[in-house]
Formats: sequence, structure tokens, C-alpha cells
Amino acid sequence: MNTTSPLRRWAGGWWVAAHLVTDLLVGLWHWVPLLLLLLGAALVPLAGAGIPLLLLARVLLDASAALERSRLRALGVPVEDPGPWSRPGPWWRRWLLDPRPWRSAGHLAVVATAGLVGGTVVLVLAATGLAAVVAPSLARWTSAAPGGLSWPWGSGGPIGAPDAVVGLTGVALLLLVPLLARVLVVPETATGAALLGPSPQQREAALRERVDTLTSTRERAVDSVEEERRRIERDLHDGPQQRLVSLSLQLGMARRALDREGPDAARALLESASSSATAAIADMRRVARGVAPPVLTDRGLDAAVSALAATTPVPVDVEVSPDVSAHRPAGRPSATTEAIAYFCVSEALTNVAKHAGASRALVQLWQEAGTSGPRLRVRVQDDGRGGARPGDGPGAGPGAEGGSGLRGLLDRVAAVDGRLAVSSPPGGPTVLDVDLPWLGGGAR
Repeated sequence: MNTTSPLRRWAGGWWVAAHLVTDLLVGLWHWVPLLLLLLGAALVPLAGAGIPLLLLARVLLDASAALERSRLRALGVPVEDPGPWSRPGPWWRRWLLDPRPWRSAGHLAVVATAGLVGGTVVLVLAATGLAAVVAPSLARWTSAAPGGLSWPWGSGGPIGAPDAVVGLTGVALLLLVPLLARVLVVPETATGAALLGPSPQQREAALRERVDTLTSTRERAVDSVEEERRRIERDLHDGPQQRLVSLSLQLGMARRALDREGPDAARALLESASSSATAAIADMRRVARGVAPPVLTDRGLDAAVSALAATTPVPVDVEVSPDVSAHRPAGRPSATTEAIAYFCVSEALTNVAKHAGASRALVQLWQEAGTSGPRLRVRVQDDGRGGARPGDGPGAGPGAEGGSGLRGLLDRVAAVDGRLAVSSPPGGPTVLDVDLPWLGGGAR
């Protein structure tokens, strides 16, 4: 529902009127490529004499179309760039048969005709209205001066009925101009949106590619989640579960030793049980790194990443901009985006500690403006030996074992239309860059 007030819409109509007035100049320029196009097409049958004119028209049509897209965007009409044109054959044939400039010629013809008419009407009405408002007062001033001109309506005395009628007519015209401009600009905006953007075939191809991409990323994301679930099950079975079973046996043996032989006999068993409990806690912490911690939900990325950095053997500096703070007035990123960002940092710091041979790491999180909304940017950098490969986890060096950590992150990031890039030249540094949509799905 449009909540813009009528006064704002009327004031915005003057911007539309100014756009139509500029059509008087721009429309004359658009006639140049249009006439070259018509003349070149007419001369092509004469031994191809019109081909140079068509080539020149092609260049000018591209420039005019780019100008019109900019003007329409300034007017508030979202016109996409048509994108690249791919067609088999030599480059000159693809360049000449590219339908985009020939489609834009239709819009330029509308600007060069209807735009000129609309601009003329708006300019004449605005000038007439302004003259009607100013003329009575100007006439009284000139007629009152010695040897001044006489005004056919009224005299140099008080304002009369004819003067008021002329002034009110001028005000009415000035009120009408923005409303009429919105009507006169419709053919131009409609043809611009239809002809200056991607063709229906391009839109269909882009939509098909988009569906294929989403289908593949969804499948990879499901596989990644299932693999992560199996990893957690395996880690729990092989690590904490075995430790707890051992702890239970040791406590049972210590109790029996305490009953039969006294405290001295049970002390060694209790010390062994204490060591098993400590190891079980360490194993649980290692497994929990693959699960979003409660602090992420309660206090946001700032606190969660800081807690993660505090448990990493390598010293880690954390820089979080105020835009990512959990207490920002505009709200936090979506729960899905925060979870993916946390897992990326967790995987990166794990591999920094295991493989990078780094003495220090840096984690940065900030908000960045994007074409379709704000984005969450994450960067993890270390001063290790570099040489990470796409098949390795972030931060893995040349001698590291190939892993699936980065592949899993790639699938998670791609599932929400994000991007992940790793730069790791030999000798370092290794930099992991993640770009995520601020509202990547999932309500908080």
C-alpha cells in the first residue's frame, strides 16, 4: 500500500516534470541514432552501403540506452542492465545481431516523439501558469511607473476580479503540471521497463539458471547437514561416550575399593576418574564447536565469536563493528545468517590452530551495503604459511590433509545466496572472506 502523502506525491511530480523537460534536449539527440538506423537499413540493399551507418547507429544506440537507463533510475523506475549476450558465431556477427540495441531503439523512438510532446506541454503549461501568477503584480508595478505600460485587466488600483481570475488560473495550472506530468511520462516509463532491460528469453534463461543453482545448493546443503549430524554422532560415540563409560567403571571400582580396602586404595582410582572426567569435558567442547552455542542466540555474534577466540590455542584478535552488535536498534542479522557466520569462524580458527602454523589470527565482522539489502561480511586472517587448497579447510597449509570443512562451508553459504572466497598464497597470509545476506532466512 502506498503511504506517500498527496503533498509529497505532488512535489515528486515536479521531478517527473523536470524529466519530461529534459526530454526536449535528450530526445533531439536520440533522433541521431534513429535516423542513422533508418538510413543504414534503407541503403543496405545498395551493395551494403548502409552497413557502416548501421555500425555507427549500433554504437550510438548503446550509449543512448545507457543514458536512458540512468535517467529512468533517477526517476525511480527500476531498470535492470540487460546483461551479456551470448550467441555462437564470429564476434562481428554476435555484435551486429545483438537484439539489445535494436530493442532499445523502440524506447528511444518513444522518447524522441512522445517525450518531446510531453516535455513541450509541461514546459508551456508551467511557463503559462507562472506568467499568470506573476503578470498582474508586474503589470500594476509597470503601469504605476511614469510612462509605464497599461494592463488590459484591472488598473493600478486595488486588485480587481479580472486580476484574481488570472492569478487563480495560474495557480491552477501550476497545481496541474505535476499531475499531468505523471500521466505524460507513462509511455516512456512503460517502454523503458520493457525494452531497456533483459529480454524475455534472457529472463527465462536467468530464471532457469537460478532454479538449477538453488536446487543444487539445496541438495548440497542437505547433504552437508546430514554429514555434520553423522560427524557429531561419531564424535560423541568415539570420544565423550567412551570417556564417560570409563569414568563410570572407575568410580564403581573406587567405591568397591573404598568399602574393602579403605581410602588409600581408592585414591588412585579417583585420580584416574578425575582425569577421565577432564578428558570427557575437553571432548565435549571439541564436539560442541560444530553446534551453535547458546551464547550465540542469547548475546549475538560479538559474544559468540569472542568466546570462540578465547578457547583457540592461537592468539586471536576480534574486531566487530557496532552494526553487528546484538544491541543495535535496527536489529541483528537473521538466526540463519548468524549461525553460518559462526560456523565459518569456528571452522577457520580450527584449521588455523591445526594446520596453518600461525602465531596470530584476526577475525573481523562488519555490515556492508548491497544492491538487494545489507550484507554481513566475515573475514578470518592468519599469518601462517599459506598454501591452502579449495579441498582443504581454511587455513590449511600445503602439507595438511585434505578435508571437507571448506566444502561444507561453501554449501552452507551458497544455500543462502552468500559467497565464500579463500586467498592463501604460499608463504601466507591466508584470508577467508565470507559475504552473507543480512536476512538470510529464518526468523529469530
